[in-house]
Amino acid sequence: MPAPRKTARRSLALAAAVLSTAAPLALTAPAAHAAPSPKASPSATPPARMSVVGGARLGRPGTQVNLASGVPVLPKDVTARSWIVADAESGEVLAAHNAHWRLAPASTLKMLFADTLLPKFPKTMTHKVTPEDLAGVGAGSSLVGIKENETYTVHDLWLGVFLRSGNDAVHVLSSMNEGVDETVRDMNAHAQELQALDTRVVSPDGYDAPGQVSSAYDLTLIARSGLQKKDFREYCSTVRAEFPGETKKDEKGRTVRESFEIQNTNRLLTGDYDTDVYQGIAGVKNGNTTNAGATFTGVAERDGRVLLVTVMNPQKQEHNEVYKETARLFDWGFEVAGKVEPVGELVPPRSVGTDGKPGGGDSGEAGGTGAVGTQAAVSASAASGTGGMGVALAVAGGALALLAGGVFLVNRRWPLPDLVRRRR
Repeated sequence: MPAPRKTARRSLALAAAVLSTAAPLALTAPAAHAAPSPKASPSATPPARMSVVGGARLGRPGTQVNLASGVPVLPKDVTARSWIVADAESGEVLAAHNAHWRLAPASTLKMLFADTLLPKFPKTMTHKVTPEDLAGVGAGSSLVGIKENETYTVHDLWLGVFLRSGNDAVHVLSSMNEGVDETVRDMNAHAQELQALDTRVVSPDGYDAPGQVSSAYDLTLIARSGLQKKDFREYCSTVRAEFPGETKKDEKGRTVRESFEIQNTNRLLTGDYDTDVYQGIAGVKNGNTTNAGATFTGVAERDGRVLLVTVMNPQKQEHNEVYKETARLFDWGFEVAGKVEPVGELVPPRSVGTDGKPGGGDSGEAGGTGAVGTQAAVSASAASGTGGMGVALAVAGGALALLAGGVFLVNRRWPLPDLVRRRR
């Protein structure tokens, strides 16, 4: 029987820790700046042959799983065009469906944006937004509400990216990174380093753009890399936070900066009227555009096991379907963990040798900013504070998986570092 899901509980306890959501921004970088890479499949069916990164079976169309006596069958009501269930620590892929199918990623691509840019700017750095910073934000983009001529910290901007999937926040951070074209180049280069070879970035926020693709396999690799970074974990797991508004004069003529609350749009993290908070959920990122449909990568922990699940474009048209299918795959993964033979693996970055240790290139990507030797606990609100009241993650058994250091194991495993547990 699948383990039950639980709703979030109100809590005053704050800490720091794991993942969140995303949406689009519309800027198309010139083709010259895009990595020479894959094209999206124009068909409603996957290609007969796909990438074999991570194992030959992952390059085959259809569902790949090793069922044996005593191994529960996969849930029958999963309609996504592509999905993957993987052990986040060992890297073993427990099951997959069209894992390398190159599809539009929507805002899940913001995971790559964050993994690439987070180490570049300190949290306390400030930036005054110019009209030019916001000039290219696409029509219909999801926005956090950034205003021209207002000053924001880098911390504020990342809250906008992760909680509200704000394309305006992505655009401002891209401007700070010498522009969209440079950011696209950096993201494509980082995808190559991660061996996310199905991925081609055209717009840094995941906004639909010709030729912009990723895959369930790649998004899972990217999430796994991001989770090595303390700041990534903190922002992705934040449920709600205060965000700076406009500067105005109060009734006494004093200059004051207003603020407003923003909430994470990851429904497995926050819940919804038809979707419970998932037991053990610790974040990651969602997205939704016309070309991509709904996409989502999530990480969850139960009984000491940490799983990553990515779901791309469920064909069943039901409210929150991407989260419902993700929850079913998580339930299956936790039930079969340790009982099923893997069908492939999540490969380490190029800079990590086949022995699992840093070997050439910038091995600092593993730890990122503050990921080595740190201890992180689950955050119910932003580190900047939300008046002390937030929604804590309800975790059965009291365990939530977080990353605490840049540890690598042998046999080409690239695991999450030591878990940090939150007791009830």
